[in-house]
Amino acid sequence: MSEVKQIRVDEAPAPKGAYAQVVRAGDFLYVSGQGPIDPESQEFVLSGIRGETKLVLENIERVLQGCKASRSNIVKCGVYLTDASDFPAMNEVYAEFFAASAPARTTVQATLVEPGMKIEIDCIAYFPETK
Repeated sequence: MSEVKQIRVDEAPAPKGAYAQVVRAGDFLYVSGQGPIDPESQEFVLSGIRGETKLVLENIERVLQGCKASRSNIVKCGVYLTDASDFPAMNEVYAEFFAASAPARTTVQATLVEPGMKIEIDCIAYFPETK
């Protein structure tokens, strides 16, 4: 049985709480919810739903690249919006990001921890361990 291992990717935003950035469990990577945080300044960039969605997806990709995986390994995303009326604009950016092959997805309206933040996305990626 494979071990469960926390991974820290320096090129992505650092966790702002008591949680792992990404956890490998066997052949799966569980990426914690990513917000619209600039990875260099570690500051929130609250720029409207399109800009925030793009930054969040780029942060997910940074985390995955730090694990030697990519967006093509994502099998499931959870999308959390503070306002359901932002869904069409978010979905346009999301569809462009996953143009090659979209994963399964759940989208819900939720209250997010950071005031003013419009979106958070977490994901699960299938990335078999190499022996």
